[in-house]
Amino acid sequence: MRAPRRCAVCGAAGVAKYRCPRCAAAYCSVPCCRTHRERCTPEPKREQEPPAGLPAPPADSPWSVDDILSEDDERDRVPLQKLKLLGESEELRTLLLNPHLRQLLITVDQAEDKSSLIKKYMQEPLFVEFADCCLGIVEPPEKENVLPE
Repeated sequence: MRAPRRCAVCGAAGVAKYRCPRCAAAYCSVPCCRTHRERCTPEPKREQEPPAGLPAPPADSPWSVDDILSEDDERDRVPLQKLKLLGESEELRTLLLNPHLRQLLITVDQAEDKSSLIKKYMQEPLFVEFADCCLGIVEPPEKENVLPE
């Protein structure tokens, strides 16, 4: 998670936790959001190529990866090749057969405060098993303290 920035409206340092969806300006509160919204002049969208390793979004797509990831989030981006490994995992497919897990994932997807809900669900062994499986696929653990055969 990135550190809060300076509010673009009131100038308070280190408290701007929110971003304008149109221009990505940082702000700290509802009053600052309202003030910013009145003044917001988003830069026109530039035609640009998708980042390396990502296909171009379909023309009718409502969003792109760039809409949800800022430059600060680039280090958290999972390469497309690793994401494809998730779809090829039999262990993950088996876990996703569980209707309770599918319902948890749907609830997270539809939640406003996904972060808090994920924290709550990380208390459920089934969700933890799912998260561990996903992480094990995209970030395989390094072999530590393994004696050569």
